[in-house]
Amino acid sequence: MAHTDKKKAMLKRYGLKKTNKPKMTPSHPKKKAVVLAEQNHELKLIRFGAKGYGHNYSPEARKSFKARHAANIKKGRMSAAYWADKFLWAGPSGRKRQPAKGQRRKG
Repeated sequence: MAHTDKKKAMLKRYGLKKTNKPKMTPSHPKKKAVVLAEQNHELKLIRFGAKGYGHNYSPEARKSFKARHAANIKKGRMSAAYWADKFLWAGPSGRKRQPAKGQRRKG
């Protein structure tokens, strides 16, 4: 199967619009998001983000995540940590989802 045919089939199968564009997966039992990563004509389906984690994306939690996963984030597009950092932990420039009411910062 040619690269473009395989790519089109995978995009359709997982309901994605294009490669390297993450999407939330509310019906998946364990993971929050999915992306079809492409680099140098290599395709890889990556699921990332813990479903039961909640939404504590505070600056302190973000700093801890980035420190804990720095080596894996550096691996680039073909790693789940890269996409979690870019999509879930992006900070003010990323997703606009608010933390759960009980996890919001007071003050």
